[in-house]
Order: sequence, then structure tokens, then C-alpha cells
Amino acid sequence: MSKPAPSIGATQDRVDPAPEGEVRPQRRIQSIDVGMRVLQALTEEHRPLPLKALAQRADMPPGKAHPYLVSFMAAGMVKQSPLTGHYELGPMALQMGLAALQQLDALTEASQEAALLCDQADLSVALCVWGHLGPTVVRLDEPRYPLHVNLRVGTVMSVFNTITGRVFAAYLPERMVRSVLEDEHRRVVGGGSGAYDSAEVRQMLADIRAAGMGRGLSTPQPGVNTLSAPVFDADGKIALVFTVIGPHGLFDAEINGPAGQLLRKHADAVSRRLGFNPALVKIKHQQIR
Repeated sequence: MSKPAPSIGATQDRVDPAPEGEVRPQRRIQSIDVGMRVLQALTEEHRPLPLKALAQRADMPPGKAHPYLVSFMAAGMVKQSPLTGHYELGPMALQMGLAALQQLDALTEASQEAALLCDQADLSVALCVWGHLGPTVVRLDEPRYPLHVNLRVGTVMSVFNTITGRVFAAYLPERMVRSVLEDEHRRVVGGGSGAYDSAEVRQMLADIRAAGMGRGLSTPQPGVNTLSAPVFDADGKIALVFTVIGPHGLFDAEINGPAGQLLRKHADAVSRRLGFNPALVKIKHQQIR
């Protein structure tokens, strides 16, 4: 019995079986891949562009870029200035970006990176958020040979006596840090604290911001080294901190060493997924001034 002929307009794709043990790449739509280069160029440039400049940044001739722009304008993804003729991202692109940000969860995004970092560096990795009592551990990944430190999920860290706390203090608003620092000092020592105003603390926080990371040798626990890196959200605010912990004899905690580079790579990856763009945040801050 013969097979029925395909209906008019139907397409049949011949897909050969993948070799054993290999995963065949999924099919992609080339026109979408090409069109995304146009949107990516507008996203990265942060300003309206004329057709020629936009096509150049998207690595295609103007005649090829223009039809994509026409389609994107019809969908609201791109708009064109009636005065200059320059192109920029449209209202639908804004709505999509906002919707994506609302669906993001910083801890969920960071958790998978923390697990990868722990596996690659073979060191303990803690994820910490700023709680009402200060830096708080919300996830802890242990390597094959766990380091025995007094750290677990729910642990609240000191603001200035831990590297994690110092990184938060370097990027949080001063009033938030002062409030938690005063409360911590009252609980531990009694009375108020003027530590935030010392020249030594101000320099310490400035050094962290300059390096983009905090480093501690045998701090706060002897024989244990620490590196901490911030994760930022779309507004440039610190969302959480990655902290890598290891024994002094095996982990040198150099900011530009192998573990430091891995830490920065994974923290930056989460920041990007949360919508952080250093250039955009810098522009926004300049406009506020």
C-alpha cells in the first residue's frame, strides 16, 4: 500500500540519525540568527544609529539590514526617528526586557554557577545575600574534600570582620551598612561603633571597588583563605556575593590567580543574566548627577 502524498505546502526534512554517543545539534532558523545581529548592535551601542553605521556593526550590507529593520519596526522591536532617520530599540523590546527581568531570580541564576565554580575550583563556594542582620549564607557548595569551617546555610557573617561582609559594604548604600554595623557592634561589643568613618576602612572599601573583589588570608579564620566577588542586577545594585573558601596551603586566594579568574567569570555571568551592563549603569549614574 502506497503512502499518502504530503499536503500542499508541507515540508519534509530528512534528519539522519546521530552517531552513537553524540547529540545532533538542533535546527536553527538562519534568518532569525541574522536578524538578531541587528538587534544586538542596537543593544550594545546604547544610542540611535543611522542605517549605514548599524549595518556595519551588524556586519552586513545596508541593503540586507534594511528589510530586517522594516520587519522589526512592524513588530515594535525597533523604531525610527522621523527627524534623523536613525534607528533605536522600540517599545516592544523594552516590554520584553522588563518581562525577562521580572522573571529572573538572582539566587536561582547564581546557584547553577556556584555548583560549576565549586566543581571547577574544587573549593567551598558560599552564596550570600544581605539580610536584616547582615550578610547571610543562603547556599553552600562543598568540594570533594570539604573544608571544616564554622559555616552553614543561615550563618550571618560580620560586616567588617569577613571578606564577604566587606564586599557588601563596598557596594551597598552607606546608610544600610551603618545600620547593620551599629546593630552588630551592640550585640557583640555593646555601644555604638565609629568604625565606618576610619581612614583604614574607607581605604579598604575603595580597594575592593578598584579590584572588583575582596581577598582575605587567614581571615576571619586562621589557615583559611577567602575570595569574594559581587553580583549586580540591572540597576547596578549588588544582588548577592560569591565567596570562595579554601585552606591556606592549597588556596593562595590571588585575585588574578586561577581561582580568582574563575570566580570573576561566574559572578560576571550571573550579573549579565540579571541584566547588568556596566556601560549602561555608568551612563545612568552620569545622568543622575
